[in-house]
Amino acid sequence: MKDSANYAKIIEWSVEDQCYVGSAPGLIHGGCHGGDEQQVFAELCRIVDEVIDLYHQEGKPLPPPTSGKDFANQMQHIV
Repeated sequence: MKDSANYAKIIEWSVEDQCYVGSAPGLIHGGCHGGDEQQVFAELCRIVDEVIDLYHQEGKPLPPPTSGKDFANQMQHIV
């Protein structure tokens, strides 16, 4: 298993920007965006891998994992 599997990756449609926006909460601020959902996800996965590589190169500990936090069900309760 790759370290990147420990981090939730979220792709959502932005009405304001009229594109898909990808983020990895707890690991990166910002993310990526584009008109094709699958391409945005692929780009986000690449970015997450690169960020993790930078942490390793700099000898820094990775942030706490965010996978398994059940974001989808938690967000259902947001009004």
